[in-house]
Amino acid sequence: MKITNPPKALIALVALVCLTLLMALNSIEEATGTGLIGSILGYAIGNGIAARQGQPVSPIIGRRPDGE
Repeated sequence: MKITNPPKALIALVALVCLTLLMALNSIEEATGTGLIGSILGYAIGNGIAARQGQPVSPIIGRRPDGE
């Protein structure tokens, strides 16, 4: 596996870290943070599944080209 879209991966990673930090500091409710984290992970996984099925997306994580 290879990260094929670093900007999307970075945005998702920063969002996950920020949400986790906000939950740890009790700035947001656990249910709210968990829902948002699930949405971000679902988006990232959904992009990978669509790419695997050959749909036109720019996934965060994709298959390596045969030459690499």
